[in-house]
Amino acid sequence: MFGIVRPCTHRLGEGLKTQWMAHLCGLCLALRGDHGQFARVVTNYDGLIISVLTEAQAERATGRRRTAGPCPLRGMRTASVAQGEGARLAAAVSLVLASAKVRDHVVDGDGLLARRPVAAAARRVAGKWGRAGASTGAGVGFDTAVLVDAVERQEGIEALAGPGTSLLTVTEPTETATAAAFAHTAVLAGRPGNAEPLAEAGRLFGRLAHLLDAVEDRVADAEAGAWNPITALGTSRAEARRLADDALHGIRLALAEVRFTDAKLAHFLLVHELERSVDRAFGTTACGHAPHEVTARDGSYGSGSYGSGGSGSYGDGSSYGAGNHRGDSYGGGDYGGGDYGGSGSWSGGEPPKPRRGFWAGCAVAIGLCCTCQLCCAKEYEGPWSRKKREGACRDCDCDCCDCCSCCD
Repeated sequence: MFGIVRPCTHRLGEGLKTQWMAHLCGLCLALRGDHGQFARVVTNYDGLIISVLTEAQAERATGRRRTAGPCPLRGMRTASVAQGEGARLAAAVSLVLASAKVRDHVVDGDGLLARRPVAAAARRVAGKWGRAGASTGAGVGFDTAVLVDAVERQEGIEALAGPGTSLLTVTEPTETATAAAFAHTAVLAGRPGNAEPLAEAGRLFGRLAHLLDAVEDRVADAEAGAWNPITALGTSRAEARRLADDALHGIRLALAEVRFTDAKLAHFLLVHELERSVDRAFGTTACGHAPHEVTARDGSYGSGSYGSGGSGSYGDGSSYGAGNHRGDSYGGGDYGGGDYGGSGSWSGGEPPKPRRGFWAGCAVAIGLCCTCQLCCAKEYEGPWSRKKREGACRDCDCDCCDCCSCCD
């Protein structure tokens, strides 16, 4: 599951925050409406971008919002939420990707999934989600086979990859899947001319999602003996950052060619917040009200370099880590910040807690939902990563972050 675009609500402003929450709740309710309460567990922060893009292109019309009833995650308040084909497409994509993630956990034997009865139950859930995603996708004219094919090809590509293989070879299946999903939003919105630039934006978004996941999980994967493209291919940090920055630039150019009806939220998420996500992953910046400020963008981490373990290096207390504001996606999108030294050793503070297994994390996530902590808590522990998070609707009076004039 992708979880790289998770804005701090104080940067959104009241208007964009309301829109963002409308799409997040719309995705959650679309999952519940078509597939039952348990399907809501795959709600994720990046999936709602599909709904945002669809609405951003559509001609203004009634029926794009409905009033949803009280929900614990909104403090038992009603709200205006997004509805329609964009939310259903986002639900279809989320279900298929969640299905693939569960299957990966089963294959890897993570946590409780190492036990045969639990693994068998997980396979049934994954199969149900996969079929549900295909059904919902078909309902909005989207063939989820392109997503399934990408997931199946990924394993084979990784098995053949090694030192000297281009990182882009490994990210290609993810790029293809996200390109198809982004492009279909143009079809749903009745703007077929937008399909090509949106496919390019989606392709680069998929590249970033895969790349940032690898960067942030590098040390954890090494400790767990899991395959990581950065390590396996011998890709340098400088090259990974270059690819990330190129993708950011490409997304900005692609979006400039899209005809939007209202581009504010889409632009904010895919330009400003995506750039912050890259900076956080590489440890070169932090949220404006985080306890530490790291502003270097020249390839260094504070006063030290990647892997040096020195003052300001990637992994000491000054990097974006435990005090981050990213939050887990319900489907397991734990892409939290670093706090690791580049050499693979722990270089400051208390050592990280071990990650929870898939089902244990699901149980904790449900508990966080039922107690409103995901929404309202000042700080809580991520269900899977066990890193510190902040609630989506927490009060924040910080005004130190400004958006550029194009989002005003």
